[in-house]
Amino acid sequence: MLGAAILIGGTTGCAQSNNRNAANNDVQKSAAYSDSKPIIEAAATPSGQERLTFVLVHGSWADASYWNNTAAALRKAGHTVYVPEYAGHGKLYNPSVKHEAIVKSVTDYMTSKKLKNVVLVGHSFGGTVIQKVAEQVPDRIARLVFFDAFVPLDGQSVSDQFPPELQKVFGQLAETSGNGTIKLPFSSFREGFVNTASYALAQTIYKSAKPEPAAPLVQKLDLKKFYSLNIPKSYLFLTSDTVTPQGERYGFHPAQSSHLGQFRLTVGEGDHMTTAYAQPDYLARKLVEAGRK
Repeated sequence: MLGAAILIGGTTGCAQSNNRNAANNDVQKSAAYSDSKPIIEAAATPSGQERLTFVLVHGSWADASYWNNTAAALRKAGHTVYVPEYAGHGKLYNPSVKHEAIVKSVTDYMTSKKLKNVVLVGHSFGGTVIQKVAEQVPDRIARLVFFDAFVPLDGQSVSDQFPPELQKVFGQLAETSGNGTIKLPFSSFREGFVNTASYALAQTIYKSAKPEPAAPLVQKLDLKKFYSLNIPKSYLFLTSDTVTPQGERYGFHPAQSSHLGQFRLTVGEGDHMTTAYAQPDYLARKLVEAGRK
């Protein structure tokens, strides 16, 4: 450096310059980084004050009413919430529905309402739905939130995420149903889906669950485009969810979440379904935490 001697501090090893003007210029240039006030103010602003637009997509053995309490809690907090029903479920119940029709339902809903800057949430099987919806309308999505959701890799199905013995049981149930649906025994539903609920609430939720069309669960999905997208992603994991055996091989986290690559992890207490019914305010806060900008 011309006109300036470089000195090495005896104890620190830091480079110093005797060019006072250069030093002053460096200080001025770094002023924007040294002012901590904006950082302190930003840290003091709760993320819940952000006004987000949510589109909530339910999972299997459920319909759009699954979100009723949570959607109300989100709206009460000032957020905008849309809850589409998709093909084959709720009032659109059809045991023969295919995965493509389910995805089209949500995509058409979002485009017809001209929704943009959306936090698209997929619960359980809904994870596969938002994967494919993101391929269709990536420009409408600000963030994807996978809530205890399946995240198949390219060429996989939801069924591929289960242990072989569970795949076998589901196949047998679908085969014996007569119409290609899966009706879970209450004992299985109780332990896997609503294990933290009171017995009475568990019974109520179970009785509201129609047999699930099996075809979308076993369809292999082309997800090459999804895995090329740069949409920000979050994974919301409730630690008492036992739909799949917990652990690195089959559990929602880390087995499914790790498929996302880089993602924001939000962890909470609760199981697969009970929390949405019994603690909607809590679940709403967790969704905001996962969906925040």
